[in-house]
Formats: sequence, C-alpha cells, structure tokens
Amino acid sequence: MQAIRSINNNIAICIDSSGNECVAMGKGIGFGKMPHEVALAQITHTYYSVDKHYLDGIREIPEDVIAFAAEAAEHAREELPYALSPNMAFLLADHIAFAIKRAREHLQVRMPLAYDVEQNYPEEYKVGKRLVRRIRKEFLIDLGDDEAAGIAMNLVNARLESASEQDAARSQGDELMLEEITEIVEDELGMRVDRSSFAFSRYATHLHYLFERIHRDEVLHADEFGCYRDLFERYPKGLACVERIAAHIQRSWGVSIDDDEKLYLVVHIGRICVKEGKRVERA
Repeated sequence: MQAIRSINNNIAICIDSSGNECVAMGKGIGFGKMPHEVALAQITHTYYSVDKHYLDGIREIPEDVIAFAAEAAEHAREELPYALSPNMAFLLADHIAFAIKRAREHLQVRMPLAYDVEQNYPEEYKVGKRLVRRIRKEFLIDLGDDEAAGIAMNLVNARLESASEQDAARSQGDELMLEEITEIVEDELGMRVDRSSFAFSRYATHLHYLFERIHRDEVLHADEFGCYRDLFERYPKGLACVERIAAHIQRSWGVSIDDDEKLYLVVHIGRICVKEGKRVERA
C-alpha cells in the first residue's frame, strides 16, 4: 500500500494494490516524505468511501481519541445488526473529543431525551453505556451517564439503509430546513458558513438530531433552565439567533422548541462560529 498524503503521524490517505483510495491508520504511516510504501503489517484500520470534508476535522482531534473511536466503531459494527457508514469512526471520534473537552471544562449539558433514546434504541444505548465506561477509564474523566444517549444517536444516524419515498420526502424537507436555519445564522451573526467544512458537518448532524426528535414528537419540556439562563446573560447575540431559529421552526412545522433544545443550539452554533473565525460575542 502506498501513502500519498499525511493527515497526522498515524493517519494517511493511501492507495491500495487495486488502485483504490482509502484512509489508513497505523503507527507512523503518516510520517515522512510522501509518497512512500507502507507495509500491510503497519496498518491497523482502513476506511473506504470516507467523505473528504471529514479529513480536515481529523487534524483537530487528539490521536488517542481517534484510535479509541476507531476501535469502538469496529466493535459497534460487530454488535449492531446493520451496516454503519464508513464515516462512523470519525463522527464518533469528534463526538467523544467534544464530550471529553466539556467534561474537563466541567460543562455539563443534560440530555433530556436520554430515557427515550434508551427505550427506542436499546441496542445502540447498550453500546453507548459500554463506551462511556471505557472513556471514563481510558481518559480519566468524570463523564455523565447521559453521554450514552449521545453516542447511541451517533450510531442511529450512521445506519446505512435504503430510504422509503416517505423517508426521502422527509429528508428533503430536513435539508431545506437545515439550509434555512444556516441562512438565519449567517444573517444574524454576520458571517459566511462554509458548507463543505467539517465544522458544518457536525453542526448539521446536531440539527438532524433535533429534526429527528421533532418528527418523533419527542421534544420534551424540562423543569430546570438554570444553565440556559446563564447563557442568555453571557451570549445575547447567540440567544437572539436561536430565538429567531425557534420562531422559524414554529412557523414552518408548528413545533415549539424548549429551552433545553435552545441550549444545545447555542452550544453548536457557538462551535461553528469559532471554526469559521467568528466568536459569539459576550454581553
């Protein structure tokens, strides 16, 4: 196998013996002058048909997290009774890296739908619970039990299956809503969002989680909004943007977005703003 472009010291874009491009992982295969030959014994994982915009995001994720996620994705493929996207390892790595970052910064974001995820997706939730235990042990962090639901939803959304006509129509409506919300973000915060970037991909993934909850009528109303009120005081522009998004969803789909959902939107809009070079201003 020939390595043709380095992602980091241990990940590279490679060409296999049949001329197919893949993302390969293995100790030291991304190090040194390109191109160079890589012995198959050096390679621990290979991924084909990976979306190119995910490759930029890999550079931002610690290598130990990527290695952990790659192994976790392989175990998930063995445990779940359906095929997973080739992007699964990298989506999972990004989710885990962000969860670790939040835990180390003592930022707890509640998952009000954790119980519903456990009931509706028991196999995926079981995988999520096991991974949370492993993450705690591997990275020595205090990770909340609710993270199992977030991991489970990553698995659900990475499922590969043919869509029915109804699903296809719903998917088209979701994509339209995603674009309309992104235009609101651009207008409200005075920025341009690169829709081919990895930052946009994970922002879009979060919004699709929200859309799925709306379609399943699982948007819950929690009783405690202390964290939300704190963000309202610190990030008035971000909250104004989210309130405008909530109003748009209300007009278009007739659904009210609760304060927990608004909190998640603030967090993810804040992330895409930072990646695009614009920070949500504090008060």
